[in-house]
Amino acid sequence: MWEPSPPGRVPPGAAAGCVVLATVMLLLCLIPLYFLHFIEVALRHLHLSPPAASAVMLGILLGGLVNIPVYRVPREEEVSYVWDPFGLAPVLLRRVPVRRETIIAVNLGGCVIPVLLAVWELKFIVAAGSWPVISLLIALGVSVGTSFRLARPVPGIGIMMPAWAAPVAAIGSTCVLLAGAEYATIRAPVAFVAGVSGPLIGADLMHLPRVLRMPTGMLSIGGAGTFDGIVLSGLLAALVCGWLAG
Repeated sequence: MWEPSPPGRVPPGAAAGCVVLATVMLLLCLIPLYFLHFIEVALRHLHLSPPAASAVMLGILLGGLVNIPVYRVPREEEVSYVWDPFGLAPVLLRRVPVRRETIIAVNLGGCVIPVLLAVWELKFIVAAGSWPVISLLIALGVSVGTSFRLARPVPGIGIMMPAWAAPVAAIGSTCVLLAGAEYATIRAPVAFVAGVSGPLIGADLMHLPRVLRMPTGMLSIGGAGTFDGIVLSGLLAALVCGWLAG
């Protein structure tokens, strides 16, 4: 038989539920902080000073809101006019061609800043010798090829690809090719450049002709900003290879 709790006394089940709810809410609040820490640590493995890493991180975060139009592609679509006044037997009257255009844009935080950082990393790779340069070309080819094979254009969405594909390809090939201790400080830059190039070249640019045939108003490369595959792939590759280097 159920008996009400005395006034002022919280049932044990309710107290446990409040503790669980508070813990979940705290963890949800901490996730963005851990994500920002992940970005900063990954950037520090790329020969960036703490102030420079913070500036790049801020640029990636805020730049995700900015899309820069670079090209306009005209296209024609057919619009169907249907007559069905009673909702019983729709009759197709005619199809009219309508001239529209697709705007190709690049996202500042999801594409421009990661690419500029990858270009800047090239000077450290070239200075490290010929083998790191050769390893970069091989790792880049593996990452681009993997991204191209696994990426799929999806109407109304864009390019879809497993998030793990490019970073795993970049990390695996980089660690195999630059396994020696003398390459510990250069593995993260090589993995970052390969990780950025995979989604950018293999997924976005190489599938661009297919995407342009889809009915879409704007195609933004790196349009997901901080959460785009270009950014996440490069940073994850740099973080793991930097962590393995100790």
